[in-house]
Amino acid sequence: MVNTPFPQPCDAATYLAWEASQTERHELYQGLIRLRPGATANHNTVCGNLVVALRQQLEGSDHRVFAIDLRVHVPSLNAYLYPDVMVDGTAPNHRNGRSLLASTPVLVVEVLSDSTATWDRGGKFAAYRQLPSLQEYVLIDPQARTVELYRRNAAQRFELYAWDARNPGPCEFASVGLQWPLEDVFEGVVMEPPTDVVAA
Repeated sequence: MVNTPFPQPCDAATYLAWEASQTERHELYQGLIRLRPGATANHNTVCGNLVVALRQQLEGSDHRVFAIDLRVHVPSLNAYLYPDVMVDGTAPNHRNGRSLLASTPVLVVEVLSDSTATWDRGGKFAAYRQLPSLQEYVLIDPQARTVELYRRNAAQRFELYAWDARNPGPCEFASVGLQWPLEDVFEGVVMEPPTDVVAA
């Protein structure tokens, strides 16, 4: 498998066939392909912490936890996106024994980085909101040590709940019944120096 140039603009069939031959992950949104950046150690640490907490919480239930490599399909936009972590209430579609995509997540979590924060807060959130199954969307910032959770209310609007050092929680993931202490979210995360500081 080799990485080849993005076929832009692109339809879903072309994207799916092209993506299958790539060593890196890519997303499709509004006919354009976006490279999914690689993850830092802190990013992987937070994802790992969350997967462990969710799997313990959901043991014995019909819900399944997925991380990093399972795509979410948003049919109304014909978009294919890779969440960092998600919980899905149904089995994902399979082809040739490989999990390809899911389209009924109840919880989607993105771990922010400098290269993904704008996309995660903007276009990606807008796409996920089109999924009727989605109950909560979560943004976790390892550097700022903040958790922002957007929960769908009875009026189908997403309300913000936030936790940080001044409001340490526990974070409440109501969609899966998880109460998650803030210190557990960031266990093992190593604080990095600010990128805007220039050495003298």
